[in-house]
Amino acid sequence: MASHVIDFLILGNNFGTAEMRHIWSENNRLHQQVAVEIALAKAEGEYGVIPQQAAEQIAERADASQLSVSDIAAEVAKAKHSLMPTINALQQQCGEAGEYIHYGVTTQDIVDTATVLQLKESFDIVQRDTQAIAVELKKLAKTYQHTPMVGRTHGMQALPTTFGFKLAVWLDEFIRHLSRLNEIKERVLVGNLNGAIGTYSAFGEHGVAVERKALALLQLGVPNISWQSARDRFSEYASVVALISGTLGKIGNELYNLMRTEINEIEEPFSVGKIGSTTMPHKRNPAAFEGLASLTAPILKSVALIHESMKVEHERDAMSWRAEWIALPEINIYLSAQLQTALFILKGMKVNQAQMLKNLTLQQGLLLSEKVMFELGKRLGKQTAHHIVYELAMRSFEQQQPFSDLLLNHPELKPFLTEAELSNWLDPVNYLGQAIDKVDQVIKYAQASGLLGEAK
Repeated sequence: MASHVIDFLILGNNFGTAEMRHIWSENNRLHQQVAVEIALAKAEGEYGVIPQQAAEQIAERADASQLSVSDIAAEVAKAKHSLMPTINALQQQCGEAGEYIHYGVTTQDIVDTATVLQLKESFDIVQRDTQAIAVELKKLAKTYQHTPMVGRTHGMQALPTTFGFKLAVWLDEFIRHLSRLNEIKERVLVGNLNGAIGTYSAFGEHGVAVERKALALLQLGVPNISWQSARDRFSEYASVVALISGTLGKIGNELYNLMRTEINEIEEPFSVGKIGSTTMPHKRNPAAFEGLASLTAPILKSVALIHESMKVEHERDAMSWRAEWIALPEINIYLSAQLQTALFILKGMKVNQAQMLKNLTLQQGLLLSEKVMFELGKRLGKQTAHHIVYELAMRSFEQQQPFSDLLLNHPELKPFLTEAELSNWLDPVNYLGQAIDKVDQVIKYAQASGLLGEAK
């Protein structure tokens, strides 16, 4: 029976995808460890570190699918060692050739390299879905490039913007995330097969060549020197996951707020039969938005745990190492849920453009106080205009009087403005700055980056 929410049948898909759970499953972990042992044997056979015939028999007979996880687990409990029972099981499979299983390496060589193989599978999914989100954001930014809405600072209405501009900010972030993933891939996906303290001492003169060949068979990078005590690769990957998750959590929280009944500018995808509350039949809750936002916190906590593994005693220890076993699966599984949830949202969310327009006029013109101040400043001086407009803005807010009426009736302002030009100044569409142009600029940059998988 599962005891972690990731593996719950009822709730598990809220916290991860089946695809990513498979990668970090115990079965796949075992398969990847066996794959490393086979690649090692092949390389050692080629260089004569072990008999070629033994290497061929290991490659032919070692089969993770025929190993019993439960049997190995029972032996681990007796041996108090995480890998030795697996080596024993492989030795039995391989007969006499089994004497040469795991030759010259240490447990951490196999476990670390197998973990990198799991990470490689995860990396492909993260890169794929991050790219898919960027493509979707590009489409949406263009679609809503001219859709005016309220821009908010400190949770309060600030100035007009467009929904496309908001989306373009997110798109630009995702282009940077894709760039980061590309930049770290070669550094992160590197194996490690160099013995007890990383000096190849048990391989004879062929240690470096054996490592290079085995890692080539596994399609992993080759380290300059052992990284058993240098855990920065996993930490660097975790840092990028934290950034991607941070953006996704921010998007989820932003859309959650824009779906509030009183704002009502966005609604998450809704399907017939979806229930918001067990007691309030009218509720259409932002469940997907909440789910997207909620997973950033656990990812950040697990990323911090991976960073803790940077502290290693001497050439190797298991204190820091084990933290990675906990945190690497979690950050990848949680992120997979965020990525898929974000795609679901972006492909199906409802944008209430009419409500966006309505919210632009909610403060009876106050949203454009900056525009009014700068226009009057050309005639009165900026500081003088600021004092007058501020006084009238506060009166409008506190007394709920239309801002335009107060401006038009102010004795000091009457000589300097007309009703027609004030109407023009208070039109939100006329004060979007370069928001529309910026959307085009970001989209052009995204396309030119070559990171979207599309023709430039």
